[in-house]
Amino acid sequence: MAAIVPALVVRFPAVTVAGGRWIFGYGSLVSPVSFGVTLGRALTVGDDFHYAVLDGYGRRWNYGVGHATGWFDGTEFRIVALVLEAAPGENTNGVIGWVTDAELAYLDRREIGYDRVDVTDLIDAPVTLGAPVETYLPKPESVARSERWRDDGVGAVEQRYWDLVAGAFAGFGVAERRRYLDSTPAPDVPVLELSRDDPYK
Repeated sequence: MAAIVPALVVRFPAVTVAGGRWIFGYGSLVSPVSFGVTLGRALTVGDDFHYAVLDGYGRRWNYGVGHATGWFDGTEFRIVALVLEAAPGENTNGVIGWVTDAELAYLDRREIGYDRVDVTDLIDAPVTLGAPVETYLPKPESVARSERWRDDGVGAVEQRYWDLVAGAFAGFGVAERRRYLDSTPAPDVPVLELSRDDPYK
């Protein structure tokens, strides 16, 4: 697996609480603010939130959000977001954030169209883990929705989401933002400034 942190980064003990796990985030969860809002507390980079890389998976724009739509120029669009798919030879940069057992239900509710799976052995991070690492993979029906909406011409990536993810990676430096952009194939639906009743659902 390729090194994922600068050579001078020192590994240090993770601040963890008994009865929890790390969650690998690769889209909006790369933002500590977005991640923290779901948990109801702040996450701190270098403490309970770290840059990380997942081996054997690639990031794709093919998750069909089933609970929200948006409008652009008088047309209703179905929203498409990021997923991971198994991809030997690829790796995906992102973050790991510490989540207690009590907090996990909030995150599972947010990621309702995904299955949570263990990826501990595939993670490289600048911290001694000391606990399992899990991430969210899309349910087959979530991917099928995205493909159907693409074919019907009604799928779109929300510009706000696009900016959130790119900005979150920029928080780890220009090189990591570029790595995110270069390693993520462009979406096959348009990126639009969608109008939504509640953009945070």
